[in-house]
Amino acid sequence: MDNLLSIITFLPLFAALILGVWHRGDDEAAQRNSKWLALLATSATFLLSLFVLFQFDPADTGFQFVEEYDWLLGLKYKMGVDGISVLFVMLTTFLMPITIGACWNVTHRVKEYMIMFLVLETLMLGVFCALDLVLFYLFFEGGLIPMFLIIGIWGGKDRIYATFKFFLYTFLGSVLMLVAMVAMFVDAGTTDIPTLLDHQFSAGDIVIGGKTIVGGMQTLMWLAFFASFAVKMPMWPVHTWLPDAHVQAPTAGSVVLAAILLKMGGYGFLRFSLPMFPVASDIWAPLVFWLSAIAIVYTSLVALAQEDMKKLIAYSSVAHMGYVTMGVFAANQQGVDGAIFQMLSHGFISGALFLCVGVIYDRMHTREIDAYGGLVNRMPAYALIFMLFTMANVGLPGTSGFIGEFLTLAGIFQVNTWVAAVAAVGVILSAGYALWLYRRVVFGDLIKESLRTISDMNGRERAMFAPLVAMTLILGVYPSLVTDITGPSVEALLSQYETALNEAAAAMRLAQN
Repeated sequence: MDNLLSIITFLPLFAALILGVWHRGDDEAAQRNSKWLALLATSATFLLSLFVLFQFDPADTGFQFVEEYDWLLGLKYKMGVDGISVLFVMLTTFLMPITIGACWNVTHRVKEYMIMFLVLETLMLGVFCALDLVLFYLFFEGGLIPMFLIIGIWGGKDRIYATFKFFLYTFLGSVLMLVAMVAMFVDAGTTDIPTLLDHQFSAGDIVIGGKTIVGGMQTLMWLAFFASFAVKMPMWPVHTWLPDAHVQAPTAGSVVLAAILLKMGGYGFLRFSLPMFPVASDIWAPLVFWLSAIAIVYTSLVALAQEDMKKLIAYSSVAHMGYVTMGVFAANQQGVDGAIFQMLSHGFISGALFLCVGVIYDRMHTREIDAYGGLVNRMPAYALIFMLFTMANVGLPGTSGFIGEFLTLAGIFQVNTWVAAVAAVGVILSAGYALWLYRRVVFGDLIKESLRTISDMNGRERAMFAPLVAMTLILGVYPSLVTDITGPSVEALLSQYETALNEAAAAMRLAQN
């Protein structure tokens, strides 16, 4: 099928249009129909994406399923996936039906709620499939709008503050990326991403305002892209919008935010920063290492002090994204493979943890840790599921969380042993805050009267967790399902990266002589 990626990308948007035009009213029947239509559309999108995965050839390190059409003022509508992006497409389509399942208890403006998630899925898929700078930017920035509305309309009592903080942080960072994209077009004469991957941007030192910019245009462009992707990840110290957004977001919004939207930053580093600006990436890698190490330790310590379950898991996400940025800029096979694996694994685990919070929040309408205790006595199935994902979040061997952390630490150890040592402390701290949370919520005697009638998970909730449990365990014991697909593309990326660094070093020596 020639247009398979476009069909997958825009099918949710088409369903959103049908939902907006066709369904009228807000009675119980209309609400139920809206939920079922959204679930059907996201499930169909996932099934179609399986065709891409099954037909994908990992040995081909180029872009596959490429679609290219004339679009606007000489720009191209161009879509395609490689061994890096195809799995992020699968992660998105896999999680969205589960996310819709988490919306089942929503009763306020249900049709609009479903439309927001369907539009958001289209925009997220577009980010991972776009092969044109302008197209990528439109999808990347467009995703802010539905998430802004999801938090701002269906969020908690401080939702307005959280939404504007989320929007301003992410938007301001992306403005610099847009400026860099214009500079790239002026320099290369094209916005085509595959062409830009082979284009050599100037890495010679330049003087601006009497100050020498080491790495020249590459450094300036790298910093502009870094401003956008670092906020999106988010990296320390531009992470403060994330805990507020998570606490105020509804459960389904937190799942999408943690499991998919954060991955756009890591994907951007792999698609743009490393291959297009290799000299600047090499120059600034030590800064990224230490920012990542600080994030892992600092946010883990902050997580230990939290009394809100969502905020604790949000800080945990910042810490785990620190391993991703370390792995990416370690620029070796283990590091980059581990970074991709960590992002995919974190998508399943963090999404499940926010769902775990949502399950008891739907019953008790509080996220305060002190409001719980002894849930194992009334909710044994919930206690089991929560324990599995707590252990996966810690990085227990046999779960996907272990593979990602191990590979990224192995990658960074080859580059900087001190950073690896500091990052390893985060593994211990993660066990501290995760097990502390689990003990206070699940173990102990059931002494609070309000918890004596709490019910265990129902069939819908168990069905939401089943695929997440399966993926967390399968990837934990059989990581080759991921690395066999990403490996060749990562190897080609790193080979291109090393070649560019060697050519730049040779040019520098020639200039000095």
